[in-house]
Amino acid sequence: MNLEYFIAKRLITAKDYKSSISAPIIKIAISAIAIGMIMMIVSVATGIGLQQKIREKVSAFNGHIIISNYDNNQSEVTLVPISKKQDFYPKFASVPGVEHIQAIASKAGIIRTETAFEGIIFKGVGNDYKWDNIKEYIVQGRIPNGKGDLNEEVVISQFIANRLNLKVGDAFNTFFMKEKGYNLRNFDVVGIFNSGFQEFDATYIIGDIRHMQRINKWAPDQIGAFEVFVDDFNTIESTGEQVYAQTASTLDSKTIIEKYSYIFEWLQLFDFNIIVILVVMILVATINMVVALLVLILERTQMIGILKALGANNWSVRKIFLYNAFYLIVRGLFWGNLIGISLLLIQQQFGIIQLPPENYYVNQAPVYLNWGYILLLNMLTVTVCFLILLIPSYIITKISPVKAIRFD
Repeated sequence: MNLEYFIAKRLITAKDYKSSISAPIIKIAISAIAIGMIMMIVSVATGIGLQQKIREKVSAFNGHIIISNYDNNQSEVTLVPISKKQDFYPKFASVPGVEHIQAIASKAGIIRTETAFEGIIFKGVGNDYKWDNIKEYIVQGRIPNGKGDLNEEVVISQFIANRLNLKVGDAFNTFFMKEKGYNLRNFDVVGIFNSGFQEFDATYIIGDIRHMQRINKWAPDQIGAFEVFVDDFNTIESTGEQVYAQTASTLDSKTIIEKYSYIFEWLQLFDFNIIVILVVMILVATINMVVALLVLILERTQMIGILKALGANNWSVRKIFLYNAFYLIVRGLFWGNLIGISLLLIQQQFGIIQLPPENYYVNQAPVYLNWGYILLLNMLTVTVCFLILLIPSYIITKISPVKAIRFD
């Protein structure tokens, strides 16, 4: 029988345990651990969730790597076409980790309705376009049918639809400027998307790339750029370097981290914020547990003296109180995990907490629920608390049996 564990268990289950002087301190310590665990779980899940969701949105509308011509054009508009006849198209087999590659072309235009007008960028896509990436953002209608003959079907953003008072089934005129005059095209709205990403929603409409080829008088094999998707976002930088090395010297490749550096630099701040929250919460929980342990030791001073008088060594007595402290930590973690995971599941299912998309690029707080992270947080909390509690438990070695038995 483990004597230390047996005594610690008897202390915990004793009738006078809940009514002792240390009871309020113990409850505070348990509450501190529970609250700390809730904060850690929520901060990690929402922080990583927000990072992943924004990455998904940026890559859904741009790909992970963009291959285009070298030019001084800082806009999203294609000026000089490139040929689809490339060694890496339609399969980028020479670079491992590349999942998909698609051809696109962009051109600026002005939508004109009876009551308003709006500047836009028409993004032309072909049969190879991966619509699955943006299907979740389609709030009304459907995606255009680009597999048949050339048609006028397009999807527009909710932002543009609201500004121009358009809905699914409506038609509108778009003017595309050229050196002399303009080109007029009539398009039909078959779908409306809402990404929550203002930079995309306020700018893009998506339709058939053949419109861009006709307006620009390009050949059927000429396009504006290639969008490349990778299997693992964490390897995007190394994959981007390999893609750059495998493309012709006349072509440039750029990752979305480079293209939207201001967004990804902002996302990196979340890692720092999460670390700060973890450190603060573990520190608060540890301090409360140290206080609780000291109170337990003070309350059981006579018991410590009796055990030492009966021959128990210092480490044996310390283990009794460490078992007691471990029990309190586990109780706090149990309630912290229960409440924290429940809050995340509620947010995941119902999206109660809403966020302003103009500031956070999402409509609601996203949740990334990973059991591995939760397990690591629990292990980290237990390990740190237990190691630090070894320090205050050292006070037991200074207690004299004679004085402790007389202690009142």
